[in-house]
Amino acid sequence: MNPLKEEVVLEQGSFYIIKDNGDYWILEDKTKRGLNVLKVEDREGIKEEKGRIYDSQGKGYWVTIRWYFPKSLNYQEVKRRAHEMEERYRKIREETCPG
Repeated sequence: MNPLKEEVVLEQGSFYIIKDNGDYWILEDKTKRGLNVLKVEDREGIKEEKGRIYDSQGKGYWVTIRWYFPKSLNYQEVKRRAHEMEERYRKIREETCPG
């Protein structure tokens, strides 16, 4: 995860961007843009940059801003996860903003 490494946009939807930085497939959640990265976790070889959001009662929740998938993982798997995220956010938008 080198922030100075050039990232090429491969695909994007309304709620996600998939990039290639040469070492990783990067899946970024557009709804979390602007959120500060507070920690990085490694889950099953996938690095996750996480930030915190707070509800109206002040309770904080860890959320993933972007995932770094190793190139050994099939790109189609990254796309599948991105499309699942897209569909989940689309359903939320339809339920909360009908019309």
